[in-house]
Amino acid sequence: MPALDRSHDAVRKALQKDGWKITDDPLQLTVGRRTLSVDLGAEKSLIGAERNQQRIAVEIKTFGGASPIRDLQQAVGQFVMYKSILSQAASDRELYLAVSEEVRDSILSEEVGQLMLKEHIDRLFYFSTEREEIVEWKP
Repeated sequence: MPALDRSHDAVRKALQKDGWKITDDPLQLTVGRRTLSVDLGAEKSLIGAERNQQRIAVEIKTFGGASPIRDLQQAVGQFVMYKSILSQAASDRELYLAVSEEVRDSILSEEVGQLMLKEHIDRLFYFSTEREEIVEWKP
C-alpha cells in the first residue's frame, strides 16, 4: 500500500478515535470554475454545547518525496492556498495540516521547518501512523 494511503487511513482513524465525525472524504472547495480537494472534512460537538460544532478541514502530507525541502514547499503552498479559499468562502472550517511524528522530528524540527510553521502554518497536528492516533495538536 502506498504511503499516502496508509497516512490517509491512519489520520482518518486517528480523528475518529479523537471524537471527530468525518463529513467529507475528500472535502471539495470551489473557487471560480476550479474545484480543489482537501483530504478530509470533519466535525466535533463542543463540550457543553449541544448545537455548536467545531468544523475542520484537514490536509494530510506524508513528505515521502526525494527532497524534504520540496515536500515542505508543496505543503506550505497547499496550506496557504486552501486557507485563502476557505476564508474567501466564509467557511466555518478551520484548516489543519496533518503530518506524522517522523516529519515533526525531521524537517519540521529544522530551522527552515520552524520558520514555515511560524510564518505560514498556524494549525496542525501530528499523528502516529502505527498507533493511528493524534499525538499533538498545535495550537
